Amino acid sequence: MTELKRTPLFVVYKEYGGKTIDFGGWELPVQFSSIKEEHEAVRTRAGLFDVSHMGEVEVKGKESLNYLQKMVTNDVAKLQTGGAQYTAMCYENGGTVDDLLIYKLADYHYLLVINASNIEKDFGWLVQHVEGDVQLQNLSEKTAQLALQGPAAAAVLQKLTRADLNGIGTFKFQQNVDICGQKTLISRTGYTGEDGFEIYCDADVATLLWKEILTAGESEGVLPCGLGARDTLRFEATLALYGQELSRDISPLEAGIGFAVKLNKDANFLGREALLKQKAEGLTRKLVGIEMIERGIPRHGYLVFSGDEQIGEVTTGTQSPTLKKNIGLALIKTEYSQLDQEVEVEIRGKKLKAKVVPTPFYKRTK
Repeated sequence: MTELKRTPLFVVYKEYGGKTIDFGGWELPVQFSSIKEEHEAVRTRAGLFDVSHMGEVEVKGKESLNYLQKMVTNDVAKLQTGGAQYTAMCYENGGTVDDLLIYKLADYHYLLVINASNIEKDFGWLVQHVEGDVQLQNLSEKTAQLALQGPAAAAVLQKLTRADLNGIGTFKFQQNVDICGQKTLISRTGYTGEDGFEIYCDADVATLLWKEILTAGESEGVLPCGLGARDTLRFEATLALYGQELSRDISPLEAGIGFAVKLNKDANFLGREALLKQKAEGLTRKLVGIEMIERGIPRHGYLVFSGDEQIGEVTTGTQSPTLKKNIGLALIKTEYSQLDQEVEVEIRGKKLKAKVVPTPFYKRTK
């Protein structure tokens, strides 16, 4: 039996009541109090997540921009130093290697943040395609990442630093920010649909920062949060999860992240020809939101029908803690994707009525 990987914060999970599960080979907390309580904390106050299982890859060298332009779908040339960009890497057939964030640290110097379950695969893919003056370094084991998310996130984190956090705009970051005497990179990004920050630090100071942030946020009701709430939060905001909304067999266009695919950028990237063809011929399937009409909860992998015809399957689904509705994301045939189109989800052998609804399910108002 393969031993599960652990983040530097594993040692404090028990202290805060963390209940751990196997998540893609990592022993990570699914919850500390309850998923619903943690979800509500992030929507109304703030929550702190350990996301140190995510991977970090440094890319530098005189050819690093040209290299990244070849590797990813978005236009990296548009990035300014201090900016972050959401993008995807594709196989030649248009399927997705991974979705990721790119941070521009300086000219010819970038940081890629990749999904935990894909670290080895992604790094191998990146190494395989290196050309010219490009150096790659896998920093994943040396780096920890905390995510403080929610409307109170800025006020709480500001207690611990002299840096002006209001000066960090959405998808911007600052380097060498002092928090409790530790140097960090603070990014105004997240995976919850709320305002907040992702904090990158050396692995050996993660426990200190975790405790200091929770202490600073005690009066605001900040809670430690697990993967359960992280999943329900990102799902309500319709943020893709690799392995469900995106995969080797699902392209970025099908998954609804076409905004991160720049087919006309001044560089050819892996998968571009396949995606151009897909767009020109029209998508045969697309990701849509569904809401149950009849009583039942759509779950990942459940089949979706129109009459006797199977038209797709659910990629993610649950009872929304915020909306109190049974909703899901489903990859279905395009001809059934119109709003208010009735479909059926097979739940425990029964086909139950649902309808196609707009996404995102939740969007913060300020």
